[in-house]
Amino acid sequence: MAEPETVLGMPAERGRWLLVVVGLVINLCLGTIYSWSVFVGPLTKYFAETLGQAVTANEILMPFSVFLAFFAIAMPLAGKYIETLGPRKVTIIGGLLTGLGWLLASTVTSVWMLYIVYGIIGGVGVGIAYGVPVAVAARWFPDRRGTAVGLTLLGFGFSAFLTANIAGYLIETAGVMNTFRVFGIAFIVLIVLLALPLRFPQAGWKPAGWTPPPAKGGEETCECDRSAMVRTPAFYGLWSCYFIGCLAGLMAISIAKPVGTEIGIETGLATLLVGFFAIFNGGGRPLFGALTDRITPRKTALVSFVLIAAASVVLWQAPSVPVYIAGFAILWGCLGGWLAIAPTATASYFGTCDYPRCYGIVFLAYGAGAIAGPQLAGFIKTTTGTYMGVFPYVLVLALLGFTLALVLMKPPRMKAGQR
Repeated sequence: MAEPETVLGMPAERGRWLLVVVGLVINLCLGTIYSWSVFVGPLTKYFAETLGQAVTANEILMPFSVFLAFFAIAMPLAGKYIETLGPRKVTIIGGLLTGLGWLLASTVTSVWMLYIVYGIIGGVGVGIAYGVPVAVAARWFPDRRGTAVGLTLLGFGFSAFLTANIAGYLIETAGVMNTFRVFGIAFIVLIVLLALPLRFPQAGWKPAGWTPPPAKGGEETCECDRSAMVRTPAFYGLWSCYFIGCLAGLMAISIAKPVGTEIGIETGLATLLVGFFAIFNGGGRPLFGALTDRITPRKTALVSFVLIAAASVVLWQAPSVPVYIAGFAILWGCLGGWLAIAPTATASYFGTCDYPRCYGIVFLAYGAGAIAGPQLAGFIKTTTGTYMGVFPYVLVLALLGFTLALVLMKPPRMKAGQR
């Protein structure tokens, strides 16, 4: 008789929750990229006063864009190695590269070096490590997948609220380059140590007392590898909705502070409110994850698009300080929500046999939205003369996403016994 599965010396049903906590803290480290705005002013000053180099706003924001781009590219490429090397080794590799990117950023003498060491090395490191806690949570929690994935990702969304304040304090007391150095060393130590307990359950394991829900209509949800997944309409529906959800959310999020100042909020308060909104970005992940468990990914996607549409309408038609706070809290929460809906839907629709590679492809939708959203928002501001002109476009995107979710976000089915 096989030995009962245990996690960190506890029965798996209890110990698996510690793996969620481990994943949350790992993502708290990885999500520090969302604190980049704190570094913009000090870096600009450092290049001008210490290195005698004048840098433009676009140049100093570019490491953020490069980081996100390589983050999105590296994740699907790293997916297959989570299975072959195991969660622990992949997380250690990703953590070492992430910390190295921050550490080397403390030595740069030009903004171009920052693109390479921070944007490329750091971005690739996060892309390698990011998918591991999600894959581990999805495998250990077939019964509460959305909740576990959402809690794991809470750290990434909530990171800016914590790390921005730490970075601000360190920059004030130790300087911007020493702050990069401290973060780099801390990430290497923390992520490597936190990676040690990560592993997948034995094949066929399921929580005691839990049985998979019965199949409907004599069919069962398919276990797809990546090549099979991309041949299903469900994949294109999920990918499109994920892209639209991220595009709409990131368009709005990228202009949160200037919209606040446009409606008369003092600059300092607008900055504080961005940190406040980050709480909703983090909290939206477990909230929408739990909702996905309860009412299915498709219905949760529909709820998300209704909320995005409603927030866009009131911000467009009745801008005021209370509307601004409520509207942006919803938009940030829905963006965080999509980072729980999409990984949960991937596992629910296509199974977990090839999950890291499958979700890696789905995650490219986030990367596309992260690149296109802020750029589109800037284009709209240039053409309309106001950041408020973004919200009619966000409304249209939400309506399009709602339609696609309604029509295409349905799990693929196959007859029992087929693969």
